[in-house]
Amino acid sequence: MPLPEQSIPWPPKAMLGVLDKLRTWDAWYSGDPEALAAMYGSLTYNPRDPSSPFDRYGLLINRPSQYRGGMVGRFARMFWGTPTPLGERPHKLHIPVAGDLAATSADLLFGEMPKLSVEHTQTQDLLEQMVVDDGVHAALLEGAELAAALGGVYVRIAWDRQVSDRPWLCAAHADAAIPEWRWNRLSAVTFWEVLATPGTSQTTVLRHLERHEPGAIFHGLYEGTADQLGRPVPLAEHAGTAALAGIVDEYSAVPTGVDKLTVVYVPNMRPNRSWRADPAATNLGRSDYAAVEGAMDALDETWTSWMRDIRLGKARLIVPDLYLQNLGSGKGAYFDAEQEVFTGLSMLPKPDGAGNMITENQFKIRVAEHSTTAKELLSVIIRDAGYSAVTFGELTGASNVATATEVNARERKTLTTRSRKIGYWRPQLADIVETLLAITANMAPELGVQPARPDVEWPDAVAPSQADTAAAIQLLHAAEAISRRTSVQMAHPDWDDTRIDEEVRLIVAELLAVPDPTQLGGVLEPHPGVPA
Repeated sequence: MPLPEQSIPWPPKAMLGVLDKLRTWDAWYSGDPEALAAMYGSLTYNPRDPSSPFDRYGLLINRPSQYRGGMVGRFARMFWGTPTPLGERPHKLHIPVAGDLAATSADLLFGEMPKLSVEHTQTQDLLEQMVVDDGVHAALLEGAELAAALGGVYVRIAWDRQVSDRPWLCAAHADAAIPEWRWNRLSAVTFWEVLATPGTSQTTVLRHLERHEPGAIFHGLYEGTADQLGRPVPLAEHAGTAALAGIVDEYSAVPTGVDKLTVVYVPNMRPNRSWRADPAATNLGRSDYAAVEGAMDALDETWTSWMRDIRLGKARLIVPDLYLQNLGSGKGAYFDAEQEVFTGLSMLPKPDGAGNMITENQFKIRVAEHSTTAKELLSVIIRDAGYSAVTFGELTGASNVATATEVNARERKTLTTRSRKIGYWRPQLADIVETLLAITANMAPELGVQPARPDVEWPDAVAPSQADTAAAIQLLHAAEAISRRTSVQMAHPDWDDTRIDEEVRLIVAELLAVPDPTQLGGVLEPHPGVPA
């Protein structure tokens, strides 16, 4: 199916609800207080918008949405949705726990690159080179972090002979894509990008659409509005798409040379409970932030309240106008709190006739209450996101020194989540790498690549110590349940077969070696009765 030939609503109406939710998750992922405030409605400002929360002097006013029901009212009543009181400066603070969740998820999956194995030696060598030199590992790390934040990520293949002689992988954001499904498999996807258009009116929007289908990638440039795709225009009319004008065919397509999609979708976790009954979104994944937005909002409110206590807890002296030193006509007055001796002050006594009129004021800083609340909220966020507190450094009184078995026990929830995510990544990673090898073979036949679906093997999340490994090998040997070769493999999992075989040969040779009598420290005496 080619790209649209006439204007249609954009994004499509079926995806509007999905994209609104993705914008919410993106605001948390960004860690930007202004993005959160804009998302939840407390700092949205448009001078041409009659519903703007600012008055004509630029001061925030109470929003009518605070009193509405439904999702609008619920969002507006959240901490990030409430307006700053009139006359006060914004003091809302944000703890970027959402970014920590996404980064931790990526590190758990791709902190160490999974092993990609094919039988053809030359293809294997090239694949290992592409992982490092062509940024495959870096692209997967980026993709895993985006998937944790936005519920899923698209991993696509890109190539440009002016940039590289080989294709490479890159992560595509889920909030700029319109997927199409056949059963629960991705059958096509359209990415879009809003291009900068200097010199055009503010209401005109130029979009570049890139549609992936099996065997071809379609490119189109459209001039429309904020909610309409508009009319198609030649690719050569914008610098961002001009290079594509010379490589597309009469259907605005670039043939890929393979009969598969050059993109895969990897869900973060399924099912997505919010979109279970939505045909347009039922196959999308759910974010690590799903259902914990309220707890993250409460954590920011707690942190802001704690800092407010510190700000208000500064010692202050409240003095009457009589104590102020006049700077002269029209220049105001001030009170010098560092002055040690006050003389010649004419002041009225207090009603009870005792004391002066200087009032000391210092509010209590509720450290314990705020700290306990913040820790409990953080624990709820981490648990509901699918991780163990110890993964984020919350040891809960446990020793820092632990064996691999103890670490696995403490981080059981984290490791279970990691295993579930690996189950979504493994097949999609194998598919896209196979397609990557096929396109590489078409682009550079001189490399001798033989496309094949690789075996994908993830490393252990927690590597056992040498002491644990040695103890396990010793027990298996005592039970006569392990061979010498297998024991060497267990002790050195990073060795290849040749090195393992050589080590086994050396071990066996040492066990079967007969001591040289001449090296025992002296000359052996002959046995009595035996001729010398």
